[in-house]
Amino acid sequence: MHGDEACAEGAIAAGCRFFAGYPITPSTEIAERFAQRMPELGGVFIQMEDELASIAAVLGASAAGARAMTATSGPGLSLMLENLGLGVMLELPCVIVDIQRGAPSTGLPTMVGQADVMQVRWGSHGNYSIIAYAPWSPQEAFDLTVLCFNMADRFRTPVVLLGDEVIGHMMERVVIPPAEQLPRWERKRPTTPPPTAGPYRAFEPDPDDLVPPLPHAGEGYRVHFTGLTHDERGYPDMSGEAHHVLVTRLNEKIDRHVEEITRLEDYGLEDARIVVVSFGCTARSARRAVREARARGIPVGLLRLVSLWPFPEAVLRELAQRVDTFIVAEMNLGQVRLEVERCSGRPAVGVHHAGGEMIHPEQILQAILRSAGR
Repeated sequence: MHGDEACAEGAIAAGCRFFAGYPITPSTEIAERFAQRMPELGGVFIQMEDELASIAAVLGASAAGARAMTATSGPGLSLMLENLGLGVMLELPCVIVDIQRGAPSTGLPTMVGQADVMQVRWGSHGNYSIIAYAPWSPQEAFDLTVLCFNMADRFRTPVVLLGDEVIGHMMERVVIPPAEQLPRWERKRPTTPPPTAGPYRAFEPDPDDLVPPLPHAGEGYRVHFTGLTHDERGYPDMSGEAHHVLVTRLNEKIDRHVEEITRLEDYGLEDARIVVVSFGCTARSARRAVREARARGIPVGLLRLVSLWPFPEAVLRELAQRVDTFIVAEMNLGQVRLEVERCSGRPAVGVHHAGGEMIHPEQILQAILRSAGR
């Protein structure tokens, strides 16, 4: 099974029964899989007229209680970003899959890229925090899609699966476990019946985690959804104080739970003086380069960013206290390198490529050898 198919099957296994999207290479196979599978499962597949409509439909389905997702690539993600911000403001859980390709603009539609990292983080306007995961195999495309749905419901927020063309079209064995073995985190739901008069306070946060319970459309709760700054009833409140309170909470409900959200994988870090940081398909090249360097006696390790956002700042700061050099391998011109430098407080060595072809392990190995003085 290739990565795009594994992503779709992961969503289905997670209980996704609504998909709205617009075909775009290299994510089209996800939509094709949903078009085949949703009628079999009593779900809904809609090919929308464009990406703006796609994510709007997904938000509506989520408000009605469905686990819902869309899939796209860079140009389509650009169109979705306004409504990504709307989803953050409305606190509607959903999953957005971005299978990256060579960019900007139309770029290289059929070839790989990893340059949407900052677009995912900062592409919609304003202050917000986002959750994003980056698979490095078809199996992980399945597993992380399940996790994306769980995190979306846990924190009542859109979550991004940031894949790439190589993983999307890579064919590998994928194990789909029985449904009862998959973790399922349900949305926090109202514990009181609908009020007999007046609106339900659908945006009143739980003081423990700042996440409000989510009533679904049609259940009798009067809920007002708006992208405007709003109070706990959902009614517009045009005061600076209300805006500060709302936006701060939307960020803190993510930022306070970084340890719960973060997923990392490391190899050889216990004695490393050089650390290679990478993600997605490039991390596969990085792992081979690290293995070859360790075979030559070089104390080097790999930190693979399974989760890209929130960025694991505390981990990088701790590593910076005991390693000499960071090398960042990524298929863009240094987006994650800048984050590593910010967190570590020192320059990092970049192994960069703008996209179109994978970074070869030899390129990363040569950077390791130079850093080790070989």
